[in-house]
Amino acid sequence: MLLQAVEKKRGILRRFAECFTDHRDPSRVEHTVTQLASQRVLAIALGYEDVNDHDRLRLDPLLTSVVEKIDPKGTSRKRPADAGLALASPAPLHRLELSHPGIAADNRYNRIGLNQGAVDDLLVDLFLEAYDEAPEEIVVDLDATDDPIHGNQDGRFFHGGHHRYCFLPLYIFVDGHLLCSRLRAADRDGASGSLDELEHIVGRIRGSWPETRIIVRGDSGFCRDWLMAWCEAQEAVDFVLGLAKNDRLFGRIAKDLDEVHTQSAGSGKPVRRFKELSYRTRSSWSGTRRVVAKVVHIPGRSNPRFVVTSLSTGSIDARELYEDLYCARGDMENRIKEQQLDLFADRTSCGLIRANQVRLYLSSLAYVLMSELRRIGLAGTELSKAQFGTIRTRLLKVGARVRVTARRIWVSMSGSYPLQDLLIQDWHRVACS
Repeated sequence: MLLQAVEKKRGILRRFAECFTDHRDPSRVEHTVTQLASQRVLAIALGYEDVNDHDRLRLDPLLTSVVEKIDPKGTSRKRPADAGLALASPAPLHRLELSHPGIAADNRYNRIGLNQGAVDDLLVDLFLEAYDEAPEEIVVDLDATDDPIHGNQDGRFFHGGHHRYCFLPLYIFVDGHLLCSRLRAADRDGASGSLDELEHIVGRIRGSWPETRIIVRGDSGFCRDWLMAWCEAQEAVDFVLGLAKNDRLFGRIAKDLDEVHTQSAGSGKPVRRFKELSYRTRSSWSGTRRVVAKVVHIPGRSNPRFVVTSLSTGSIDARELYEDLYCARGDMENRIKEQQLDLFADRTSCGLIRANQVRLYLSSLAYVLMSELRRIGLAGTELSKAQFGTIRTRLLKVGARVRVTARRIWVSMSGSYPLQDLLIQDWHRVACS
């Protein structure tokens, strides 16, 4: 019911459904695209990862109500075999995943096509609408992760860094808001395609927030000259990127490493300092750039790190740049784990990479739905920073008695439910604000 309130407030699933084109005969349609997409995304948000789970979920009167089917008992189904089953079976939901805009109009079995560009625009639009006014500055986080392959799938490739066959999806977040989830084969550089995504996202942000400063942040996997040069060529777009270690960089901080080693050996505690460098690679970079080195010695070993940035020393000092700005990118990894572990973004077991991208979109919309529930309803509460799995267990998957009458669906909850005050507060924030 909380997710339904979020949907009524933001229209996330309705707008997602508008990204599909339905070529089916309207006289034979029992489940609209909006209902199919809502059923699948809501089930993912509620912890049901597989299409097969809908064999049982189609009997759930409460989910039927949230999907906005007017016949929760399924008494008006056209086929006698479907009587009593209000929601869609796994088959049409699986066909939704196989949607292909290029063949949907003429395909006999799969007549629903998804416009992926429209979904990409929707994710950015939902992010922009979450702000009452344009912020002065935003940080755009980029990261790639591994998604294990299941069998001999389209896009199968062995990734040496992850030591297994996998996909290599690209994620882009801003302050916990998901702006891009792009499934890619692992036969490429981790930064591959990130510039195309950035150009699209920054272009749409600039259309609404022309004065907002944008900082692009990523680990050393995104430290590529073409990406840095693009940022430098844009107005009010900067970057902070990890820089892989090498012998030349070690040579520039050799004296500092010896000094912190000596201090650490004398005190028995970790010692660190920061050093400013002007650095250029021998051939791959187009110019000299500011590099900040974190020179640290932990008893027993040295562990220096480097970041490269277009931000000037006057705007931010070395310690703040590394500790407060660059290290904050670790929160994005928590968001990726949230989507993969709690919302099953790694359930990409279809044979076609195109269908697996649709699955990733379904998980992404479930992420947006849950994120809005947390942002709007739980701000300032004990669950304001809880992960989706915790929110689902404590607020959504709650024991109740559900009774269907001719006019209403009655939900009776236990009076001893320990979070009833929080649930009521969350409901009022989401449904009544």
